[in-house]
Amino acid sequence: MDWFADPQAWIALLTLTVMEIVLGIDNIVFISILAGRLPEKQQPRARLVGLAAAMVMRILLLFSITWVMRLTATLFTVMGNEISGRDLILILGGLFLLAKATHEIHNKLEGETEETKGKRAAATFGAVIFQIMLLDVVFSLDSVITAIGMANRVSIMVIAVIISVGFMMAFAGAISNFVNRHPTVKMLALSFLLLIGVALMADGLDQHIPKGYIYFAMAFSVFVEMLNLRLRSKTPPVKLHSKYKE
Repeated sequence: MDWFADPQAWIALLTLTVMEIVLGIDNIVFISILAGRLPEKQQPRARLVGLAAAMVMRILLLFSITWVMRLTATLFTVMGNEISGRDLILILGGLFLLAKATHEIHNKLEGETEETKGKRAAATFGAVIFQIMLLDVVFSLDSVITAIGMANRVSIMVIAVIISVGFMMAFAGAISNFVNRHPTVKMLALSFLLLIGVALMADGLDQHIPKGYIYFAMAFSVFVEMLNLRLRSKTPPVKLHSKYKE
């Protein structure tokens, strides 16, 4: 590692680490929601395995830079849009996110049927990890291609990935518990997944939505929800008159 004395390399490492953490927040939310389908004792393990899988996948992709960059070559054209392997993965990943988030929102708002409850209870550790890894492929691919454009040293990229995943592992439990403890926050998180799904599909169709707009909208929504939670915690519960209790 001959870049230790290079200030530009350290700036690239810091920038990449921050970027990986920001992009990883989406991953943590999705992993938390999927892990919530498991028994409480298995949820921490599922989160750790999911994040570890994301780290391994990103590192493997970084060492396969030639293959990754070939994914940007055009495979076919649809209505004037050139579709590459990367685009195809982003479109399919976006569709999967839209379907998954819509299904979860439906269950939260309409209530689960007995059949759905049975399926949820029967969710296995392996099935949940498989679903987590499917989305890890999408998040990892987009993240790696972005990293390749920001740095020219694989070692810097790998260190940034390891640091960011370690950070996410440390806070995944707290984020997951907070999301599961507050139903409105969980609904907001599912809405974010819908937004991310649309953004992934747009990227896959060469209709790039600036990430700054997306993250500003998400940050503003979180800010408003935090105000709501704070206000709710300070408001005493309404007590019904005895004649209304009956």
